[in-house]
Amino acid sequence: MQYAGSLLGVAWTFIHPMVLIFVFWFVFSVGFKAKPMNDVPFAAWLTAGMMPWFLFSDIMMSAVGVVVAHTNLIKKTLFPSQILPLVKILSNLVTHAVFLLLLLCLLLVQHIDVTVYYVQFLYYSLCLCLFSLGMSWIASALNVFVRDVAHMIGVIIQVGFWVTPIFWDIHIMPLKIQMILKLNPMYYIVQGYRDSFIYQVGFWQHPYQTLYFWMICGVTLFSGAYVFQRLKSQFADVL
Repeated sequence: MQYAGSLLGVAWTFIHPMVLIFVFWFVFSVGFKAKPMNDVPFAAWLTAGMMPWFLFSDIMMSAVGVVVAHTNLIKKTLFPSQILPLVKILSNLVTHAVFLLLLLCLLLVQHIDVTVYYVQFLYYSLCLCLFSLGMSWIASALNVFVRDVAHMIGVIIQVGFWVTPIFWDIHIMPLKIQMILKLNPMYYIVQGYRDSFIYQVGFWQHPYQTLYFWMICGVTLFSGAYVFQRLKSQFADVL
């Protein structure tokens, strides 16, 4: 259990996202006087973009060291170690669900209409989980042999947070820069969450981006499964 032994226990699952949203809202809305994004209240717009990114970040930061942390299980030859990153994904979905509740409350308070497009976030959640699974397999397997991988993932997460249009609108960039930024698979997912909860745009309305994402996701999943399978036989020796 992530919060085993802590005084507040499971309550931290609610406290963490609430504090994050409040801090970012206060800094950008109160401090920097951020204006509504395309007539959408900034707090709702920001939370919709933060939701998928923090799920991805939490998955990667917890999954990269999951093999090393479970040495006793890895040394049991019959244990299917591939499921360890998957377990991390499932456990982090709990916090993601709390983010979802907070976002729905924000949307209701801001009088944003509830539409059938809300259901579409399940599709983008699946996209995120599959992409994260491939990345987690690669990172967790390599981290067994090169422990610097965990630190590299931390740096990549930090850089990716600011490169991905979470706090800022991609349309402020020149078209050529926009095209480069859209190559980031997380752009597809972050924008997809906003399309689902705010803009009411179906994923089928941008088929080329959808095709591109699934190509990248497929390559990532295949590569992750291949790397993990090839290296898992050496885990016990190194650990």
